[in-house]
Amino acid sequence: MKLLKEFIIPFVGLKDKKHLFDYQIDDKFFEHFGYEEFTKANIHVELEFDKKSTVFELNFNINGTVGVFCDVTNEPFDLPIQNSLFMVVKFGEEFNDDNEELLIIPHGSYEISVEQYIYECVVLGLPSKRVHPGVEDGSLDSDILDRLEQLQPKAKEEHIPSEHTDPRWDKLKDLLNK
Repeated sequence: MKLLKEFIIPFVGLKDKKHLFDYQIDDKFFEHFGYEEFTKANIHVELEFDKKSTVFELNFNINGTVGVFCDVTNEPFDLPIQNSLFMVVKFGEEFNDDNEELLIIPHGSYEISVEQYIYECVVLGLPSKRVHPGVEDGSLDSDILDRLEQLQPKAKEEHIPSEHTDPRWDKLKDLLNK
């Protein structure tokens, strides 16, 4: 997979301090990964890159909206998304990303690509069940919701005791009351 240039950070020339990077993510970014679960992505990513002498600390903050379909009504809506990711990057013998919070890059590396971590942070920030806000507050008027209401099982009516009860049960009830 070809790396996107704007997501490559050449850290060799950076001073040992905090650096801020801002990214605006749209549908083209997710097309690069072949991800088609949503449309109309409008996501802002703030990356705080804290360069220290032996390690880097990356703090991703993601805010925005994506266009998804409701799991209940299949109506499209804009789903707000907010997520964050903190990771530490250090140098080692070979590349290792087995730990989700620790990335080891080989000695002699001079740049790091953050596109994969932004992608994972956005995708993992999506809820597993996507429900239109109109369904939750009752303001959405949809044929599907009307049909679901028609097919909903009817509640059982409360059993109202008749005036004529079996006297044997009345005697047992008296035992409970004592």
